Amino acid sequence: MSWNIPNILAFMRVLIAPLMFWLLINQNHIIFENIHYSWINLAAAILFVIASTTDFFDGYIARAWNQKTVFGSILDPLADKMLILAGFLGLMLLSRANPWLVYIVLVREFFITGLRVVAAYERKEIAASFAGKVKTVFQMIAIGFLIMDWRPLGDIILWIAVALTLYSGFEYIINYTKGK
Repeated sequence: MSWNIPNILAFMRVLIAPLMFWLLINQNHIIFENIHYSWINLAAAILFVIASTTDFFDGYIARAWNQKTVFGSILDPLADKMLILAGFLGLMLLSRANPWLVYIVLVREFFITGLRVVAAYERKEIAASFAGKVKTVFQMIAIGFLIMDWRPLGDIILWIAVALTLYSGFEYIINYTKGK
């Protein structure tokens, strides 16, 4: 296991995701009885932005400083999935995200993660595509907007994110079948 800066940043997402999820689903908890829910949303959104920012910087630093590791190549996408999962499940439980859209996103994420594991077993590498990166950005923007309850724009961005999620998923499948 290699603890360099990119891996530490990815691990921060692993730690932040459950905290953000807890804030989202416990807005009516007794410890928040004198705090307006908008402040709890803001705290969850700040945590989400911090975690999302680490996603950009861990990859950038790993490439720029030649700090790519096998551990990081496993940790980074898992940390991303944990953050996306925490955001979408929390929003679904708050009735701020359509459960079918959340289901589509999560099924695609798990399927493609499984496909990448199979590809790794077959000694094939399926690199993240541009569409996959754009999909992640739209998912993160949608989650941020929906945490803040900024509707209907958050809902529109979520629909765009789902379309990109499906498109990039099909792109991964095609690249896998072609052996790329």
